[in-house]
Amino acid sequence: MTVTKITNLEFGKMVQAASNRLQQNAEFINSLNVFPVPDGDTGTNMSMSLASGAKYEREATSDDVADLAAALAKGLLMGARGNSGVILSQIFRGFSKGIEGKATLTGKDFAAGYASGAQTAYKAVMKPTEGTILTVVRESAKAGIEKADETDDIVEILATIYEAAQKALKKTPDLLPVLKEVGVVDSGGQGLTFVIQAFYESLSGKVIDDEDHTPDNAEMDEMINAEHHRSAQGQLDPDDIVYGYCTEIMVRIGRGKQVTKKFDYDEFYNYLADLGDSLLVVNDDEIVKVHVHTEHPGKVLSWGQQFGDLQKVKVDNMRWQQETIMEKDEQPTATSSESSVPSTPVETAVIAVSSGEGIAKLFKSLGVTHVISGGQTMNPSTQDIVDAINASGAKKAIVLPNNGNIFMAADQAADVVEIPTKIVHSKTIAQGMTAMLDFNPDSSLEENQTAMEENLATVKSGEVTNAIRDTTIDGIDIKKDDFMGIVNGKITVTDPDVQMAAIKMVKAMLDDDSEIVTIILGSDGDEKTAQAIEAAIEEIDDELEIEIHSGGQPVYPYLILVE
Repeated sequence: MTVTKITNLEFGKMVQAASNRLQQNAEFINSLNVFPVPDGDTGTNMSMSLASGAKYEREATSDDVADLAAALAKGLLMGARGNSGVILSQIFRGFSKGIEGKATLTGKDFAAGYASGAQTAYKAVMKPTEGTILTVVRESAKAGIEKADETDDIVEILATIYEAAQKALKKTPDLLPVLKEVGVVDSGGQGLTFVIQAFYESLSGKVIDDEDHTPDNAEMDEMINAEHHRSAQGQLDPDDIVYGYCTEIMVRIGRGKQVTKKFDYDEFYNYLADLGDSLLVVNDDEIVKVHVHTEHPGKVLSWGQQFGDLQKVKVDNMRWQQETIMEKDEQPTATSSESSVPSTPVETAVIAVSSGEGIAKLFKSLGVTHVISGGQTMNPSTQDIVDAINASGAKKAIVLPNNGNIFMAADQAADVVEIPTKIVHSKTIAQGMTAMLDFNPDSSLEENQTAMEENLATVKSGEVTNAIRDTTIDGIDIKKDDFMGIVNGKITVTDPDVQMAAIKMVKAMLDDDSEIVTIILGSDGDEKTAQAIEAAIEEIDDELEIEIHSGGQPVYPYLILVE
């Protein structure tokens, strides 16, 4: 099949095919995460980012491909999650700039636009690293330009770009040693390769209708919503809510890397029944949907993954929601003429990203004015951060991402909003809390940013979580289901027992200057184990000040800060 022109119709189909392809392969891309932790989210981030772009493209009214590409780029920018999502948005931002004014695209137009996307993506990254999505986009773009000089058939050009992307992807472990050590290709590069593959197959006719073939489960959704509201509405006091996390998952049965069990409804249901109440499990031959109120959302997710990949995940903190409702009920109702902005807004909003009600309360006790729910398991989008800044009603803002994978989305948000905004590049919850110790509401944004970032290195951040696969990293042999101690982003210790893993990790974190140790319990942690960790730390050094707080964060049963 020969195609010499891409019209608005072809372009729309290509974008939708790519969005569907990423959605269908999100869990596979997640599984390529170098660290064997349960929060690998590159596939999720890229899928949700492109879904936002595809929505903007569908809703655009122009028939010119250039305008549709601009809408795609805008949607990607606002919906971008994680560094991979932001880089993908930059690729299509550059693509859009490269085809400005084009009503339709020739092969040379497409190749030039894609090459412009590669250049823009490189410029967006302060320190470009080879062996990543950047390598894949650069080498495939170069191949596309060369092929466009030989033929005007866009199908041939896309086939060449796709082939070059595959070759570049296979080379990523040779360029990035950690990929070779773990035995995976770059996850972001894999995501981009899926996008190019979908473009090629859509335009060539190999994918006539690449729609998401998930069954229509509207009835399931109605049942789940009804169950949630039936059980939740009567619980007025947050302290009376026994199971605080409304957890919903959708599992594609038999699909994914983590499948170890054949789906049996009774087995599946009975395990979940022991984790909480308000349980509803509905399924057909391909999908099972779950709604449950529990104290252990992480266990629900892990259980689901044994039967298939997680297509959708939603966790709401109902205690926090109820507190918010009660606070709103206590406030006087504004008249239609009153502004939705508080009458005395803060001069400088300090916005922190965190997951877990307890962590949010800790941040607010340190002076944070607004909290965005998110972090390891669900990176907030650029739009989420923009909305939080705008909703603050402040004259200026500071954002604490508390996760390196949120930096680029936060930086994009700061560029988009109208009020002056600075990003304090905190990589962890611990760094974010430490940075707040140097926040001064009377100082300028620049002074606060400098002071807060200078304080980031004064705290050591420890995270305990379980391994989701066997692997070897930095010479450490890691077994599936063992617990790992991660210090400042590096796996330091591993042990089959969570308590021993935490104690080993703390020993590695302590030095002669250590004074304070803070233990933050996650949703899967428990007070008894935390106290045992505290006792072990006291045996190491009885002069240390040790604090235990309930954080409620998913995935990481224990976060440990050493200052």
